[in-house]
Amino acid sequence: MTECTITGRDELRRLFTRFRDSAFRLEVHRHYQGSDGAEPLHRFLTGQPPDDTWIHPWLETVRSRTEHGARFQRVRVLAEPMTSYQLYARALALRCNIPAGEDIRTLSESRAGELELPGHDFWMFDARWVTTMHFDESGNFTGAEFITASDTVSQYREWARIAWQHSTSYETSPMGT
Repeated sequence: MTECTITGRDELRRLFTRFRDSAFRLEVHRHYQGSDGAEPLHRFLTGQPPDDTWIHPWLETVRSRTEHGARFQRVRVLAEPMTSYQLYARALALRCNIPAGEDIRTLSESRAGELELPGHDFWMFDARWVTTMHFDESGNFTGAEFITASDTVSQYREWARIAWQHSTSYETSPMGT
């Protein structure tokens, strides 16, 4: 694979069929927007029962890959206090993502700043290639940069290590309430 720009979610999803051992995500935004999750978020905010059918394809990807030994790790950088979206994402993770096989942890925004973590989202695959995620001000995905340059990937590998080392699982996080 070569350096390239990823412009759509389908292109990004295809990356999850290419890695072998591990996928790591750092999430730093307070809100994400997308047509898939708009109605489920509204249901959460208005106290309606959840409808998680929109996330089933992702959960199936996670289950399939973890059953074959792959790891999905995610660190979410959380506002203090958490935003409504972050509360929704936590409930969804506890109900869906974690049971499917993702290991999701949290880190406060202040701690992430102290650790000098990047202010943008990224996925790192097999600790060998990275996609930096781009979102507009409303939280809509606008594209990603695919990176394989070893010196740049090395920096992301270090950020992932630091974020993971200093994060806490959702189940035990004091921010999880």
